[in-house]
Amino acid sequence: SRNDQVSTDLKLYIRDAIDHLDGLLLQLQASFVSRGETDLDVILPGYTHLQRAQPVSATHYWLAWCEKYNRDRERLADCRKRVNICPLGAAALAGTTLPIDRQRSAELLGFDAPAANSLDVSSDRDFLVEFANALGLIALHLSSWAEEWILWCTTEFGILKLSDAYTT
Repeated sequence: SRNDQVSTDLKLYIRDAIDHLDGLLLQLQASFVSRGETDLDVILPGYTHLQRAQPVSATHYWLAWCEKYNRDRERLADCRKRVNICPLGAAALAGTTLPIDRQRSAELLGFDAPAANSLDVSSDRDFLVEFANALGLIALHLSSWAEEWILWCTTEFGILKLSDAYTT
């Protein structure tokens, strides 16, 4: 059925997107960790509600972002578990009379297992909402990081200067 084929294609696409995003977040974390090694003696002002608070080490700052992106990666991995269930063979909703091997189809496409219930999997779009939620949190973390650096680059703060290669 085109129903289970579309659902399968969508899951394959989301699964690939999750794997790609996980790799990008891992690279970002690695960059923060490597930067932390060079900034062991750098002290930054910590802020709360845009007011200076306690001093913090730059390495501590970098690792804080690693924690956020690690939670993002964990959410993606958790979502991937539910994405990686194969809908093929559910047909429009009640299965198929064709002699297909659902387990083998799932294996060939790299799914963990075929869906247990055809009626459920034919209507399941939970994984899309879950993926969109994970993307929203990743965007929130990236936006928070960007906003912090934007503030730090202002004359008022003067903590950071970015090369024109990255900004104008």
